[in-house]
Amino acid sequence: MSDSPTQILQKYWGYSRFRALQEDIIQSVLDGNDTLALLPTGGGKSICFQVPALIREGVCIVVSPLIALMKDQVENLRKRNIRATAIYSGMSRDEVSIALDNCLYGDYKFLYLSPERLLSETVCDYISKMKVSIWAIDEAHCISQWGYDFRPPYLQISEIRELHPSVPVLALTATATPEVRDDIMNRLGFKRHCFFQKSFERKNLSYLVYHSEDKQSRLLEILSGVPGTGIVYVRNRKRTREYAEFLKSRNISADFYHAGLTSQLRDQRQDDWKSGKTRVMVCTNAFGMGIDKPDVRVVVHMDLPDTLEAYYQEAGRAGRDEKAAFAVVLYNKGDIQELVARQKTSFPPIAEIKTIYQALANYLQVPVDAGMGVSYDFEITRFIANYNLHPLTAMAAMKLLENEGLIALSDQVFLPSRIHIRISNQELYEFQVKNPKYDLLIKSVLRSSAGVFDDFVKISEPELATRNKLTYDEVVAMLKFMSRTGIIDYEPRKDVPQVTFLTPREDVNYLSLNTVKYRERKERFIKKSEAVKSYILSNHLCRSQILLGYFGENSAVRCGSCDYCRKLNKIGLNEMEISAISEIIMNELAKGPAALEHLIKIIKKGNKPLVLELIQWMIDQGNVIYNPEGKLQKVN
Repeated sequence: MSDSPTQILQKYWGYSRFRALQEDIIQSVLDGNDTLALLPTGGGKSICFQVPALIREGVCIVVSPLIALMKDQVENLRKRNIRATAIYSGMSRDEVSIALDNCLYGDYKFLYLSPERLLSETVCDYISKMKVSIWAIDEAHCISQWGYDFRPPYLQISEIRELHPSVPVLALTATATPEVRDDIMNRLGFKRHCFFQKSFERKNLSYLVYHSEDKQSRLLEILSGVPGTGIVYVRNRKRTREYAEFLKSRNISADFYHAGLTSQLRDQRQDDWKSGKTRVMVCTNAFGMGIDKPDVRVVVHMDLPDTLEAYYQEAGRAGRDEKAAFAVVLYNKGDIQELVARQKTSFPPIAEIKTIYQALANYLQVPVDAGMGVSYDFEITRFIANYNLHPLTAMAAMKLLENEGLIALSDQVFLPSRIHIRISNQELYEFQVKNPKYDLLIKSVLRSSAGVFDDFVKISEPELATRNKLTYDEVVAMLKFMSRTGIIDYEPRKDVPQVTFLTPREDVNYLSLNTVKYRERKERFIKKSEAVKSYILSNHLCRSQILLGYFGENSAVRCGSCDYCRKLNKIGLNEMEISAISEIIMNELAKGPAALEHLIKIIKKGNKPLVLELIQWMIDQGNVIYNPEGKLQKVN
């Protein structure tokens, strides 16, 4: 008899009980149901597929676009003595083959795949022969063209499901509107709609939006008033450094983070922040994915995000310990103008997109009709400089080429050096006897790298050099020699992003981009960007209610702690009285302008000073104004 979900949780994770909805989701999967789980960031989504996968027989196939997150989850599973592996761009053909062999013939329980790998015939062939326990689709909103981060390779999931049609699928996401939720279930071929949704409400999180022409001073004021760890989000790499240096000059412990830093620097700065050595991290949106630091007290956005989905995820990194925390947006008139301008710059003309596709093919030296499924090292800043491209245009064009399903971009992820011993133990011994100068190096590898005969394992050339009293170059030369002679497979470290061609490279003269989809994507982008603008400029609704309404929760009550509610709380009327009196005033002003005395006269409830306070508050919020005749009128 297999262990129960709770026993598995206790055995491998040391927890005695599940979080809200986790057990229901797990049971649904164990019952064989296709299931969608909508859990906020930090809500424990991975447990929902990892636990049932350890109960069901076979390999759990996990599809995720986030390489860093895949690597973290594989490492965490291995630390718990659970066999797991991952396949993503940047890996060699031998590494991929060994990982697939281990899942087919070994006792591996988890195979993580980046979405572009679903297009590989080799991967599909292996999966068809595997005993698959669960299809787990992380970041499932990527399958929907209505979502905020659409990835065309995700559309292949419904096809690959046909290899094992009776195996249940568990789709997971932290952010999805009702429209996206239904689209996910339809595109994944759910036999019936089955979803579990935890409320998007964060009762301990106060959403605050402030207009500020001097953002630096306001940021300093916020960080001085809110003790504890913080995250400050900005849109570009240059600003991360500028704001971090500003904060340090004001005696606030801060550092900066973006995807252009080396992996060593990124890891070091992330560790310093997580340990509390650094109090505030100033960063682009490259920071935070997969980071579950519970005691973040404040998240400040110095620039406006493109979507409310992105904002909700980033703001939601505050207060995961369920203690009071703050999510603050600082904006000025220029930010609103920039937000509107992005609606145009994010969609360069079709002709310009084709030019950049041609430049990309030239830069990577990909011949026409070649390159499908191949991943190339790709540093976009160098590419932009080589072809003298406008950075925003180039980035937007690359994203649109990705949306078109022509390429896939991966984040910059550090892949340490890896080796795999290709020959048997006896053959290796014979090699050592014949080549004594390699003996100590091989012994060092064997002592520190368990499983090196079965799989690729990480090595550190500097550490091997120190242990064997060799130089770094000598170690590399020895490893390369053993690789050339077929003793080992050796993959040197990588620390650059990857671009993968999902279709054969096309002659740009015959490259056909779908103009209908282009227009649809632009319309959706504008709609989402307008939702951000409405959230920022709103002066008549609770911030939490706006966000919850966007995600389909329309019955939420006022949070009482956002900037709107704080102003409202100063008025000595309860919620019902405020609502009733506001409605009377707005209905009366809908008929035309009215004198203040007339409005006070028709309001039967509430004493005059409080009614005056409420009317003044409505004026401050910009809902009503005095006209030139001294009468109040409704603002349209």
